Amino acid sequence: MAKAFAYQVVDIVVSGLIAGFTAFSLSVALPRLSVTIAVVLASAYYFSRNPWGGDGERFNEQIDDLYERFLPL
Repeated sequence: MAKAFAYQVVDIVVSGLIAGFTAFSLSVALPRLSVTIAVVLASAYYFSRNPWGGDGERFNEQIDDLYERFLPL
């Protein structure tokens, strides 16, 4: 239970970083759309963890392995 909660918290943090970086990066070129694009990308990561298609299970297992290495649970 604690492990799943920790993974979800890290997913939220990563999504926030994706949103922040995207909004900041696009704010010069697309100031009106930068936040919308950032939210879409962050949501895509959070809700699917593999928003670009392909071998989703393999990518999710790699992300989980990375979390296991760095989270002290």
